[in-house]
Amino acid sequence: MTERVTISVSDHIADVRFNRPDKLNALDKAQLEGIAEAGEKLSQMEGIRAIVLSGEGKGFCAGLDMSSFTDSATTSKLTERTHGNANLYQHVVLQWRKLAPPVIAAVHGACIGGGLQFASAADIRIVAPDAKMSIMEMRWGLIPDMGSFSTWRSFVRDDVLRELTYTNRIFSGEEAKELGFATHLSATPHDDAMALATEIASRNPDAIQASKRVINALPDLDEDAILMMESEEQDKIGRTPNQIEAVMAFMQKRAANFVD
Repeated sequence: MTERVTISVSDHIADVRFNRPDKLNALDKAQLEGIAEAGEKLSQMEGIRAIVLSGEGKGFCAGLDMSSFTDSATTSKLTERTHGNANLYQHVVLQWRKLAPPVIAAVHGACIGGGLQFASAADIRIVAPDAKMSIMEMRWGLIPDMGSFSTWRSFVRDDVLRELTYTNRIFSGEEAKELGFATHLSATPHDDAMALATEIASRNPDAIQASKRVINALPDLDEDAILMMESEEQDKIGRTPNQIEAVMAFMQKRAANFVD
């Protein structure tokens, strides 16, 4: 994991980087296993309030490493649920949506196929205008199958998703902003992602994580369930030490001192 994915932590922020720059961080079995291991490690780390996910080198992630396309691991029965309700390939992507702290993807260069699916699982995507992005799987006669249909339904328009899936055309980061795949454009996506992570890390971590749980659940809930969930989450937060500290820090015009 330390070779294929790196994690460094400072000021409650985990800076996570795909680390296969010679292959544009393309996904082979070892890379997928390294990403899964990194996600598991992050899920057990205390004091993490925000995560920035990026790629070393010239691109975020160029998708499947075609040299591993015939590997037996990629042709096994995908319907086997090896990670809860998912297989390995779905799990390594969706784990970023399921991690308790918000995840910010900093995207530059190639963000293709599986790479786009990783970025799509983040809470927020900061993308270089000249990034190259694509739902690429149709080029190989396949469909996207790393869990992203479950995330795209919440932020990509139906007809846009159909067109990009059916044609596998490459679109720029600038167009990605118009289509919903990019939250913000930036010439320095990693720097801006770290700045945003710093801002998020300065908020009550209990309220941030509760908000993420509610937002994650929105596509699957009706109005009654949404109203109840937000009430339940608020009951857990109100009048707790971190919530009181948020109020006191604001009133006293100082930085808050939260306890994780």
